Amino acid sequence: MTISRRKFLKTTTVLAGAAAAATVPGISFADSVNEADLLKPGPLGDKIMGDPDAPVTIVEYASLTCGHCADFDQETLPQIKKEFIDTGKVRYIFREFPLDPIAAAASMLARCAPEDKYFDIIDLMFKEQRNWAFTNDPYNSLLNFSKQIGFTQESFEKCLTNQGLLDAVNGVRDRAAQEFGVNSTPTFFVNGERHVGALRFDEFKTIIDQQL
Repeated sequence: MTISRRKFLKTTTVLAGAAAAATVPGISFADSVNEADLLKPGPLGDKIMGDPDAPVTIVEYASLTCGHCADFDQETLPQIKKEFIDTGKVRYIFREFPLDPIAAAASMLARCAPEDKYFDIIDLMFKEQRNWAFTNDPYNSLLNFSKQIGFTQESFEKCLTNQGLLDAVNGVRDRAAQEFGVNSTPTFFVNGERHVGALRFDEFKTIIDQQL
C-alpha cells in the first residue's frame, strides 16, 4: 500500500471497518525475530520510553486508527509503565504501522510536534480517537484535533505535505512488514518474541516476568 499526500489532503471519508479488519483483539501467538535487527532504528529513529539499559525491551507496532491499539494505550500501557517502565525493568519503543491514510497523517503530526511531547500526543490521539478518526469528515476532524495540540492550519498542511516525512513513515511500516512479518496491529516484540493482539496487563506481566 502506497499512501500519497494527495490521498490524505483530499480524503473526506474513512472506512473504519477496513482499518478494524486489520486489527487483532487479544489474540497472542509467539515466535521470534532477530532482536539485533529489530532494534536497529528505522528511517525516523525510535521513540523510546524507559531506561535504555532495561533488561526487557518491548517494541510495539501500532496504527493510530486501530481501536485495539487505543485500548492497549489507555488500559494496559499505564500499568506496564507503573510496574515495569518506571522501575527500570522495561524499555518501551513505539513504532508507526499506519493502516490507512488518516493513520499516516496522524503519525506525521505526532512527528512534527515538539519531540518532548511525542508520547503525550500519541496518548491523546488514542484517547480522542473516535473524535478525529471515525467521522464523516476526517480531514477537518484531524485538523480541528491538531489545533488542540498547537498546530495552525498552515503548520498542519506543511506537516502533511512533507513528502520526506511521509516516505519515512511508510518506510517504518514497510520494513516491519517485510523484515519482521508484521501484518496487523497491535503487534509487540518482547526481547524479540512476537505477541499479537491487545493483551491484558496480566498476560503482559507473565510475558515480561519470564524475561526477567
